[in-house]
Amino acid sequence: MAGRIEDYALIGDMQTAALVCRDGTVDWLCLPRFDSPAIFAGLLGTEEHGYWRLGPAHADGTPPPAATRRRYRGDSLVLESEWDTPRGTVRVIDFMPPRDGAPQLIRIVEGVSGRVPMRSALRMRFSYGWVVPWVHKVGERTVAVAGPDSVWHDTDVETYGKHLTTYADFTVSPGERVAFTISWQPSHKEPPALAEPETALEATEDFWREWVAQCTYHGPYRDAVVRSLITLKALTYGPTGGIVAAPTTSLPEDIGGVRNWDYRFTWLRDAAITLSSLLRTGYRDEARAWREWLLRAVAGDPENLQIMYGIAGERELGETELDWLPGYEGSIPVRVGNGAAHQLQLDVYGEVTEALHLAHMTGLARNDYASLLQIRLIQYLEDHWDEPDEGIWEVRGPRRHFVHSKVMAWVAVDRTVKLIESGEVDGPLERWRELRDEIHRDVCDRGYDKERNTFTQSYGSRELDASLLLIPQVGFLPPDDKRVIGTIEAIQRELSTEDGFVLRYPTDAPPGGENLDGLPGDEGAFLACSFWLADDLAMIGRVDEARRLFEKLLALRNDLGLLAEEWDPRLQRQVGNFPQAFSHVPLIDTALRLTASGAYGG
Repeated sequence: MAGRIEDYALIGDMQTAALVCRDGTVDWLCLPRFDSPAIFAGLLGTEEHGYWRLGPAHADGTPPPAATRRRYRGDSLVLESEWDTPRGTVRVIDFMPPRDGAPQLIRIVEGVSGRVPMRSALRMRFSYGWVVPWVHKVGERTVAVAGPDSVWHDTDVETYGKHLTTYADFTVSPGERVAFTISWQPSHKEPPALAEPETALEATEDFWREWVAQCTYHGPYRDAVVRSLITLKALTYGPTGGIVAAPTTSLPEDIGGVRNWDYRFTWLRDAAITLSSLLRTGYRDEARAWREWLLRAVAGDPENLQIMYGIAGERELGETELDWLPGYEGSIPVRVGNGAAHQLQLDVYGEVTEALHLAHMTGLARNDYASLLQIRLIQYLEDHWDEPDEGIWEVRGPRRHFVHSKVMAWVAVDRTVKLIESGEVDGPLERWRELRDEIHRDVCDRGYDKERNTFTQSYGSRELDASLLLIPQVGFLPPDDKRVIGTIEAIQRELSTEDGFVLRYPTDAPPGGENLDGLPGDEGAFLACSFWLADDLAMIGRVDEARRLFEKLLALRNDLGLLAEEWDPRLQRQVGNFPQAFSHVPLIDTALRLTASGAYGG
């Protein structure tokens, strides 16, 4: 049975990632890319769907307990888990070396004290647990083959097969180290080279040490910021610069429900805000790589901008259901692909334009096509900004005139006006100034409820939406505007949980109506929105309240500093895909704002 979502650690190589549970079980790994079919899908099913458990052995064959303690080695993505047992203490070191060749997952067992019996149980199942591979020996190596895929298993200890699982039983003494590696390779190619685990470990630690050294943030929340930056780097697909929203699919927003989506793609919105955080903390190479990815993905067709693409820029992300998987804690369906890819979400134009603007303002080398793309995006918006859309939350209900979408359309025009004013490009300056003013008037006239002194979710509605918290952050109105303050306070009253965390929007259907998002069930507090509230509170001068909320949010992270998409206040646990870029980015942003304001304890 899979652990709680917060029980997992992330390891990865900037091309794919694995989730390792507290008991030493790898329950999720897609090879060779983030969006490839999983060879370990136990996270969304049972042990029959693939796993790799490595930990202290029990005489009765029961799985090992949760590790006594675990941590990342310094500022790296190298995981250490330690068990204190009646026979001694043992450590398992898990990592995936950044690579150009075959992807590898390396696990090193190290004896700390006593003599500890250990067991490795490796059950590979290809195609999300659907295909049982042919497992056989090639010399001293074990290989699992199915169709185009092969996975090679290497270790110096003896292995044996039983119940379609590869086992190794051994004992470690103090200072003794035993390594295990799996490597993926196309099945028609020669076997991958044998791993050199100790050399790879040293190189992996060096990589992360050098990367973290570029961070320009040195404030009081440095540990949390650096861990979030490492997580964002781990979610970046190195060969192209695309950034996945999360390395998982179908971890539920509502446990036992249907709100289960595939997040192993590059949302322009998520990637754009990730780019902004990376730029503000000194990471220009990642920003440059993402800009190049964007230009390739959009290519010559900005009028048909999608809200998301594959990590190499793929456009077709068809959604299907894997009916053989029972889902995480019974949450079905399990989905791969994402049908929201072709939705109309006008806010994306604003996020992309803001990211390009920030790249320009921070001195990233000019790219003429990036400026041309920005102009063409506004040409499209000029004709379409006043249409209804699905909005930031990708509702599967009817389209609406979402206020946040209109605000971000204003952002897109505003940043492009500033680009033209700078003399970098030519464009119809006066016409677009008038367009900017027209959108602003429209939002203030049709999206604001004078009686309640708050902006609303959509034109003509009374519902609130946490995305309205971004109004002062993007400069649409100043923080001290009474309409901004009224909106913040309304969201605190109507969308906050008892703990002060924020829901995205009300999911309960109005009398005689349907849910806004067209889905049954409920969801937890959305962590990004809760960070946005902390930002807004700091902006309007309520800095102590902002700090208290921020530190409550930090306390929701698991023991390794990782966050999923949401927090279920009823179950007191993390929910949604994990770890989630859209949670770690605003953590960084809020830490920067609070540090700048001096709003921190100690």
